[in-house]
Amino acid sequence: MEIYQELVERGLIAQVTDEKEIRELVNSGGAKFYIGFDPTADSLHVGHFMALCLMKRLQMAGNKPVVLIGGGTAYIGDPSGRTDMRSMMTPETIQHNCDCFKKQMERFIEFGEDKAIMVNNADWLLKLNYIDLLREVGACFSVNNMLRAECYKQRMEKGLSFLEFNYMIMQSYDFLHLHNTYGCNMQFGGDDQWSNMLGGTDLIRRKTGKDAYAMTITLLMNSEGKKMGKTANGAVWLDPDKTTPFEFYQYWRNVDDADVMKCLRMLTFLSLDEINEMEKWEDARINEKKEILAFELTSLVHGKDEAEKAQNTSRALFSGKGDDANMPSTEIEESTFTDGKILLSDLMMICGLVASKSEVRRLVQQGGVAVNDEKVSDFNMEITNDMLKDGVKIKKGKKVFHKAILK
Repeated sequence: MEIYQELVERGLIAQVTDEKEIRELVNSGGAKFYIGFDPTADSLHVGHFMALCLMKRLQMAGNKPVVLIGGGTAYIGDPSGRTDMRSMMTPETIQHNCDCFKKQMERFIEFGEDKAIMVNNADWLLKLNYIDLLREVGACFSVNNMLRAECYKQRMEKGLSFLEFNYMIMQSYDFLHLHNTYGCNMQFGGDDQWSNMLGGTDLIRRKTGKDAYAMTITLLMNSEGKKMGKTANGAVWLDPDKTTPFEFYQYWRNVDDADVMKCLRMLTFLSLDEINEMEKWEDARINEKKEILAFELTSLVHGKDEAEKAQNTSRALFSGKGDDANMPSTEIEESTFTDGKILLSDLMMICGLVASKSEVRRLVQQGGVAVNDEKVSDFNMEITNDMLKDGVKIKKGKKVFHKAILK
């Protein structure tokens, strides 16, 4: 099967500018495409995962990825999908985040001569002369058209800063620079980036008279309508120090039933024949599908050994055998105790299992908390120093396990 048709059948493509031309370029290995990543944290998260998988698929088909790290645009901040302005980062923080991204991306993308390259838009954006940019690029943009873009419309009621208003121009200039410098002919991104991407393709055509193309990826959503990678306690990170392999495995092991097949198609490298066969399985095999999904994705990010450990731990915990060797854990400082005791609610907050005591109260009332496999009925339960010496296993709901241990 040709790679473009495979992307379609996996449900990855949301919108394209010129389908015939894009199909021919991608299928022939003639696409030199870029995807941008703004370094707003020191780790990639699951929200970036689909883009990384797409780059890997296209590279395997002979196309050339250009990974753009937004060290320059991070000084501004993308208003897409936000109701408030991003906080400003220092140059040192931005550079540190860029370095962390590159290390993680090397697990997915093959860099080197005639392979993928990584560039940082700080190298050209920070050198721009403002008047020159206004004359050369600003003149190509209609304010009326920009304000009709979805990424700006959703911010108009609460206020859109002039700083953020420039983001579309900066992203468009990136595409022009990459086109002129590296021969980039295509841009990929999430479907929330469509307006910005159209700005880039139009700018190239107006300034060079040559064609450039854009294709957006269907953003994977869960049943609650939230973007992939968000949990009650924050983002699911690709950095094992932020999200352990077990936690990563459990995130995918616990996806909503309705999303399992979609995730298998979009994110795993299992063949479509295998996935189509799995779709015929009886409903009773849903957990088997989830295990396959979790194992495949954990292997991609953390390696097969860590995926096997996470799977074995998960199976043991849910079977009641209690193998907690790879369970997420938090070391508790002795100074945290009062008279050798700590409230369970405080302990759960320290472990990052809940955001507030009221959440603990609600969970206890609903029978959703267990300590060392015993259901908790008293919101004011205390955990002693001695209990924590051997470790205390806390279960939240049906699927979240955590161990607290004395440091």
